[in-house]
Amino acid sequence: MTGALDVNEFVAGYLVEVEEHLSASTANLLAVEAALRAGESSPRPIRELFRALHTIKGLSAMVGVEPIVDLAHAMETVLRAADRAAGSLSASSIEVLLRGLRAIEERARALAEGKPVLPAAPELLAALTALDLAAAPSPPVPTIGADPEILAKLGPGERVQLAQGVAGGRRALRVDFTPSPARTAEGVNITTVRERVGKLAEIVKVVPLSVPAGDGAPGGIVFALLVLTSAPDEEVARAAAADGVRALTVEPPVPPAVAALAEREPDEPVDQEPQLRGVVRVEVARLDDALDKLSALVVTRFRLARAAAELRARGVDTRDLSEILREHDRTLRDLRGAIMRARMISVKELLERVPLVVRGLGRATGKQVRLEIDAGKAELDKAVAERVFPAIVHLLRNAVDHAIEPPAERRRLGKPEEGVVRVSCFERSSNQLELSVADDGRGIDRALVARRAGRPAPESDAALLDLITLPGLSTLDQATKTSGRGLGMDIVRRIAVEQLSGELSVSTSPGAGTTFTLRIPLTLTIVDAFSFLCGDQLFVTPVAGVEEVVEIDAARIIRGPAPGEARGGTMLPAAGEARGGTMLPAAGEARGGSMLPAAGEARGGTRLIERRGEVVPLVDLGALFETGASPARRALVVRRHGAPFAFGVTRVIGQQEVVVRPLEDPLVRVPGVSGSTDLGDGRPTLVLDLVTLSGRLSAGRGGRGALVRVAS
Repeated sequence: MTGALDVNEFVAGYLVEVEEHLSASTANLLAVEAALRAGESSPRPIRELFRALHTIKGLSAMVGVEPIVDLAHAMETVLRAADRAAGSLSASSIEVLLRGLRAIEERARALAEGKPVLPAAPELLAALTALDLAAAPSPPVPTIGADPEILAKLGPGERVQLAQGVAGGRRALRVDFTPSPARTAEGVNITTVRERVGKLAEIVKVVPLSVPAGDGAPGGIVFALLVLTSAPDEEVARAAAADGVRALTVEPPVPPAVAALAEREPDEPVDQEPQLRGVVRVEVARLDDALDKLSALVVTRFRLARAAAELRARGVDTRDLSEILREHDRTLRDLRGAIMRARMISVKELLERVPLVVRGLGRATGKQVRLEIDAGKAELDKAVAERVFPAIVHLLRNAVDHAIEPPAERRRLGKPEEGVVRVSCFERSSNQLELSVADDGRGIDRALVARRAGRPAPESDAALLDLITLPGLSTLDQATKTSGRGLGMDIVRRIAVEQLSGELSVSTSPGAGTTFTLRIPLTLTIVDAFSFLCGDQLFVTPVAGVEEVVEIDAARIIRGPAPGEARGGTMLPAAGEARGGTMLPAAGEARGGSMLPAAGEARGGTRLIERRGEVVPLVDLGALFETGASPARRALVVRRHGAPFAFGVTRVIGQQEVVVRPLEDPLVRVPGVSGSTDLGDGRPTLVLDLVTLSGRLSAGRGGRGALVRVAS
């Protein structure tokens, strides 16, 4: 071994570890604050917070970042006292600890950017040292029925955690796992047992016990798992590879507001044995490189398919080659799935910072806000997640600052003083995510928005969305620290619609609240797409944006101007959008005293087709782009703000995976064109965003000329 150890080699890994522990620490500290508001103690979050800061301190000492060591040590001291007080922290303590976490984050960011790491602020260290936790009243002590050697290693936090679990209706159990060479050979060890038991129960403590070596315990050690569970004893025993379980008696149950216990806990948790996790950290740049190489393989596949088709056209027997190509397609699709799964992050991880954002907004505005998050098991490509998060922050800012009423106003309206903001998301399909931000506030005042915009009052939610996303529009007379400069909703629209080729919608009710919904693709680089011809021009569009492909009956099309073109001085809207103050009804519904005719009947030149009793505006893409005179035989139906819109095409070629390359140059970016792709012929093929294009045509924006210039 030569040379001194270079700690810089560990900085990248250190920063990743610190980021993870800081994220977990913030979540646990906010959980402590929520428990404090509910009048409850929170032993488990405090203990997890203590362990995270203890780890940060150790890692920082190893790398030599002394300011972070000082901060983590001071916070650790406060949390040790809180753990001995059975999970009791004051509101002022939480605020100071949050300042400490922000200070650690700032110094870690400085280290990552190669900037000097500032020493810990003396006033912050003094505030942490001055935190007084001794005033907490002494609670009744719970009696735990367990062996003395277990009780000797059971800290006050774990005792209260067991008592609260029993008070909540769960059973406290002791499950013993005895390691042996035979079990190790089968892959059964304390780590795997913890993982399996953790799926059925809340593990409060793992206590290693020394026992006489023998046939029953070859290693002379037994791990006692103290758990809280509602699962049957047999399932817990089976998960722990144990012969049975033993009940722990807890008498009497401790009331929710538990404070100090006088017992002393060992400085280091005894159940923190090393755990091997099946996780490998990979830099995003490496995943991006793998995706780029996969993209090249996708293009090569198109070239191979073209070459095979040319050989078949010359009469060459390509049956073996075709079989190889089919196998290659399956392997390539599996490889794509594997790489994309490696790039996916949990939406829960994306939303980890949201509670802290809402907390800060509530304190800045003086409003009481409760955040509810329902992310399920949805996942999202990291690149998409990074783009969409600013949109989520803007929606949250609007919800707290504009929508949620002050406590006094909510009391006057008969509402709870605490407003509710709910963030929920789920996967709508294999390639699309729906994310919504809802509140129970005052709703959007349509008349006020219309006056600010200098427009007529919108009658539909779609028209309202067009108004509130106008650049520079704000309903506040004066800008505030949180919002009011009129940029938020315009940014949300640009991110969701233009950058991510998704859809944004709104639903609002006066006095009841507002819900904004984003529908965005799970990934942007390699997508499933329909390829189709308009005249002799080839285009592709993502499958996620197409609701249906239908045949066009030429005899039942009404010839006339396309939606968005002038018609007697009036713009023709899409079905369901406002038209002269009236919603365009479905076929057969009354309209101004007359019935709307079915498709195929004369109606003032409107181009419509009928689809299962629904009237759908139709635009011929070939005519719009001037790509040829071939008639449209098929239509791709999309839906915008709930209203259908059909685009006529000459021929749908098929569905395939394509590599989307965004148009970076602002001079060639046009609404409705999201990028380009290579289908193996070496020529760029435009990728159309038909949902956005339908919106531009319905509103009469964009114009045919701009689209034709891009198409040509």
